[in-house]
Amino acid sequence: MPRTARKLTLADLELRGRRLLLRTDLNAPLANGRVADDSRLRAALPAIRTAREMGAAVVVTSHLGRPRGVPDPALSLRPVAERLQELLGNAVGFGSGPAGDPSADPPELRPGEVVLLENLRFHPGETRNAPEFAAALAAYGDEYVNDAFGAAHRPHASVDACARRFPRAAAGPLLEAELESLGLALGDPPRPFVAILGGAKVSDKLPVILSLLGRADRVLIGGAMTYTFTAAQKLPTGRSLVERDRIAEAAKLLDDHSDRLELPADHCAAPAPDAGPVRTLPIGEIPADWMGLDIGPAARAAFAAHLRDAATIVWNGPMGLFEDPRFAEGTTAVAHAVAEATGRGATSIVGGGDSLAAVRRSGLSGRISHLSTGGGASLAFLAEEPLPGVEALADA
Repeated sequence: MPRTARKLTLADLELRGRRLLLRTDLNAPLANGRVADDSRLRAALPAIRTAREMGAAVVVTSHLGRPRGVPDPALSLRPVAERLQELLGNAVGFGSGPAGDPSADPPELRPGEVVLLENLRFHPGETRNAPEFAAALAAYGDEYVNDAFGAAHRPHASVDACARRFPRAAAGPLLEAELESLGLALGDPPRPFVAILGGAKVSDKLPVILSLLGRADRVLIGGAMTYTFTAAQKLPTGRSLVERDRIAEAAKLLDDHSDRLELPADHCAAPAPDAGPVRTLPIGEIPADWMGLDIGPAARAAFAAHLRDAATIVWNGPMGLFEDPRFAEGTTAVAHAVAEATGRGATSIVGGGDSLAAVRRSGLSGRISHLSTGGGASLAFLAEEPLPGVEALADA
């Protein structure tokens, strides 16, 4: 994989009779005291099952929400432990751990036993990457594995300082798969290589745009960040979201990469997201008191044409206000085009909450090569920024 040497993996460790401290991403939404979406729990199962098969006792850790360093019963991982037990088909204990009770001793566990510790972010030392909290957490394991790609870009104790206390800190199967798949885009991908980037703000995606413009044959821009580029072309944007302080950077990107950077040809506009009629207009046309909220049919067709011939595809971010069905067609169309290209042999990598939601809502999950579990982490990786949770792991 580019940017980093291959890391030790779970399979490289000798775990028989050992306690494995396993950092996972179980940051699942809760509703009425129960897990509302267990997809992240299911993603953690292979690491837990493999570690048990290797003879380890498994101490699972995760964060949930943003409790800001203080215990919050509404963000307890206890419901997660209950659902994890159902999915695993084996008992899953629940312990306060150093985040819930800093004076608690690590539990005595037999090989094959699993315990989930309380929300790491209940302790302020987690987000501060505090050495003392990392040391207290490290006492719960003889070996360490990070399988939480979604947190790998955070310099937090459980993924950084804690991992560095283990000479053979390793990557779990989920983290390993993410690095391999995303690494394809930064290495020597099969061509043509097409990237699709959406979302609200250019500022959020600018490092990724710059990185991918140096590698991709085509970078397609959608979502609200389209309008900062439109403003850079001195075209009307109405009341669409424009980052005025990023117009100059957008203009330079258009000047330097006009052969590879493509904006939508048309868009769907309305007076407001929740009111008024919807009109399809050329991208440079919009009433002064209207706003663009989705890519239009011509843009969908043009983007699909680029994807039709692609051999490698990276997609991150929605094409419009995906939450509203009136403005979801662009994102859904891209999801289908990516799936169809994958069926023709392309390698597709999709990340970002709305992009993943569009894929799943369309029933296309099984038709994408790789669904990335980490929105912020995948963006940081593609922007070639260091990931503390990966740098802390031992090289193979």
